[in-house]
Amino acid sequence: MISPRGGRAARRGWREGHCVIAPDKFKGSLTAPEVAAHLAAGLRRVRQDVPVVTLPVADGGDGTVDAVVAAGFARFQLGVTGPLGERVAASFAMRGETAVVELAEASGLRRMSGRPTAENALAASSFGTGELIRAAAQRGARRVVLGLGGSACTDGGAGMLTALGARLLDEQGWPLPRGGAELRRLARIDVGEMVRIPVTVASDVDNPLLGVRGAANVYAMQKGAGRAEIDELERGLVHFASIVRRDLGVDVVDRPGAGAAGGVGYAALAFFGAEVRPGIEIILEQLGFADQVQGARLVITGEGSLDQQTLHGKAPVGVARVAAGAGAPVIAVAGQRTLTGEQLRGARIEEAYALTDIEPDPEVCMAQAGPLLERLAAQIAGVWLGDRVFRDEAGAHA
Repeated sequence: MISPRGGRAARRGWREGHCVIAPDKFKGSLTAPEVAAHLAAGLRRVRQDVPVVTLPVADGGDGTVDAVVAAGFARFQLGVTGPLGERVAASFAMRGETAVVELAEASGLRRMSGRPTAENALAASSFGTGELIRAAAQRGARRVVLGLGGSACTDGGAGMLTALGARLLDEQGWPLPRGGAELRRLARIDVGEMVRIPVTVASDVDNPLLGVRGAANVYAMQKGAGRAEIDELERGLVHFASIVRRDLGVDVVDRPGAGAAGGVGYAALAFFGAEVRPGIEIILEQLGFADQVQGARLVITGEGSLDQQTLHGKAPVGVARVAAGAGAPVIAVAGQRTLTGEQLRGARIEEAYALTDIEPDPEVCMAQAGPLLERLAAQIAGVWLGDRVFRDEAGAHA
């Protein structure tokens, strides 16, 4: 059972106000909206009188569109081109003149059937992401938030640019085939007919485009590439950047974020003058999170695993930073946790709870994440929302 650690909750005093639930997804188990719904259900078992606001969040990767739709954006679904040329159903979201496009929806690894292969790593394209941006512009979008994460491609964003009307031509004046392996044959770029729209890149990746920390060397292996394919993709990106520098007079290969999503970050920087910002920071702005946490008695955030990666721009840290600025206490939930109490407090998270606290088998935690989250939330409510004594499903006292 959960108990207040060090008596923090008691020392703080029992605050009035609402509870804000703002988790990211539990990858492989639940989407962020599902996590938020289960946490809310667990809290309400114990404290039906406490108002609960659910604001599922994302950091620009998988689940970004789902998160903003849950907060009131409209979803638009259409058929686009998947990473290997197949047709897939993908979504973007809009509110007012702002569109949120998630690269993983059209060009993500999750769109690949089976395990990634070396051949697919060379051929995968970001073309479908460009189709989503074009569709958003046709619906009246005047600004695009482009979430980068979970990509299948290492094409420098060439596919995205082609879908938006840029012409990437070989020596004979023919359009280049799609995929990062083809970039070595690029001879000329024509952007005269390209759709242009202000883009803000939502990403927590600060890699440059090229080199040992670049898009190919760091990320292509997880997309199926071996050493030979990584070298081939790197050569393609080097050549692509040289043609961009010659034809557009732009050199942004070393800008932080250029290496995001196989170089799609580079295309956004070079062709749209995009700003790259932490994904969670942008998403929280779109959700109006700072206003939502004013006067909150508790904020609950979380993700599947609270570990070292969490500390490098992931959603829980971004949520905690804004909530702490509003004076609201923040706790986190996770499937599992490896961060120490000192690391959590350094990230402005007062306490963290994991499903493995109540179910030691990780496989059970994955399979039954929803019910376990509700049990955990009911226990958290008893500690953090004012009830000193409560019962769980078995009737045991805390």
